[in-house]
Amino acid sequence: MNRTYRTVAFLVVVIAAFAPTLYSQSPAADELNLGVQAYKRARYEEAIQHFEKAAALGPENGVAHMYLATAYAQQYIPGEDTPENTRFAERAIEQYQRVLDSDMTPTAKINGTKGIASLYLNMKKFEDAKRYSQMASDLDPKDPEPHYSIGVIDWTQCYQPRMEERAKLGVEPEENLNPGNKEQKQICDELKAKNMSTIEEGIDNLKKAIQLRPDYDDAMAYLNLMYREKADLECDDLAARQQDLKTADHWVDKTIGVKKAKAEKDAPPAEKQ
Repeated sequence: MNRTYRTVAFLVVVIAAFAPTLYSQSPAADELNLGVQAYKRARYEEAIQHFEKAAALGPENGVAHMYLATAYAQQYIPGEDTPENTRFAERAIEQYQRVLDSDMTPTAKINGTKGIASLYLNMKKFEDAKRYSQMASDLDPKDPEPHYSIGVIDWTQCYQPRMEERAKLGVEPEENLNPGNKEQKQICDELKAKNMSTIEEGIDNLKKAIQLRPDYDDAMAYLNLMYREKADLECDDLAARQQDLKTADHWVDKTIGVKKAKAEKDAPPAEKQ
């Protein structure tokens, strides 16, 4: 999975999921139908106009707000930091929140919560993304995706600051921080105090994701990375560092094994012989 709940595929699923709920005998339903048709033809601006009309005609209609949120989210471009682009994300979040505040089904609210988490993640609002990922997990405790998302966010929050500090010290990525060097020891202690709880949270969530989906190779890959984050902060405990690296290598092997098994399972019959 990429770091956005596979956003485009997710949006298409949302559109498909609510199609059976449309009613053909009302102006709001007519606008919804026109919006869905436009959306499926990738005419998103036209779809938004129809969904906005549907929402205005039926303010309490959670389906209209879900569709509108979906269309706004489709217009949002991750990484493009412009007021107009940010506004698409904000409008999508507003509409998803309307879904959460409505009396729609648990599935709809789970999808709305995931939609908000995905947008915040793309906007690099990591704490908000984690909060809504946790909400999604609370709504569906059997879903491994929110745990994976939290783990990825935790790794991102730890890795980037650590690499920035190492670069300031002139320490190469493959080098260990030296506890005998006063400056490096100080940075290591500061990073450990700041990041270790986040690392532990990430490890815990990634393990939960794997418990819920035993062949979750993406979660295994990030669990490897998270243990390497932990190892790099064991500056004055060589044994702990070596154990963390050993555990990281274990998850590398597990990832490779699962990917190989999946490839063999998905291979055409002729290739399996």
